[in-house]
Amino acid sequence: MLGVLVNTAAILIGGIVGLLVNKGIPERFSKAILTGIGLCVIYIGIKGALAGENAIILIAAIVLGVAVGTALDLDGRLNRLGEMLEKRFSRISGGKSPIAPGFVTASILFCVGAMAVIGSINSGLTGDHTMIYTKSTLDLIASAMLAVSLGAGVAFAAVSVFVYQGLLVLLAQLLRPLLDNPSIIAEMQCVGSLIIIALGLNLIGLTKIKVANYLPAIIFAPIICVIVELF
Repeated sequence: MLGVLVNTAAILIGGIVGLLVNKGIPERFSKAILTGIGLCVIYIGIKGALAGENAIILIAAIVLGVAVGTALDLDGRLNRLGEMLEKRFSRISGGKSPIAPGFVTASILFCVGAMAVIGSINSGLTGDHTMIYTKSTLDLIASAMLAVSLGAGVAFAAVSVFVYQGLLVLLAQLLRPLLDNPSIIAEMQCVGSLIIIALGLNLIGLTKIKVANYLPAIIFAPIICVIVELF
């Protein structure tokens, strides 16, 4: 769990630093920074989406994933969790910015992606934390930048990362086949990257996609990939 703890600490520290810096930055600058981050997120998503090898798997995973996510109202649940945190820790935000948007955005950004999955499984199987340490460095910078615009909610995303990646580490033995099949990794990365693109579009204000409702698609991707390979 060392890699997960480092990643959690990096996001927490980055979020706190960004929150402190935010106090001296005018709103028009923070909005401009948020748009810039959104454009970078879209670029990262597009780059990762190109890893996909089968458009049918992508389409099927997205359709099934959003159907399940909408039925479970994952986006609403995640936002309500953020609002609950806001009520409990309203003093941290100073009443200037809601906690929920930053918490939801950062949680999705830091948990969706090949580095989170592969890095955590590697940590659990071999004790090799190299990829998680690399992700931690990126997350440290990203959380600081996000907190400048989205506020204290970004720091709370550290909890999401600890729970999500911690579970992956503990389940590493069961998830080991993922690393042995490049096609599964590619399709998961493609689906996750498409979700990241949607997140980026929200950040720059072009859309209001309920991104969390698409998260089950990442689970459907390897399942559909295995089925396709069998037939």
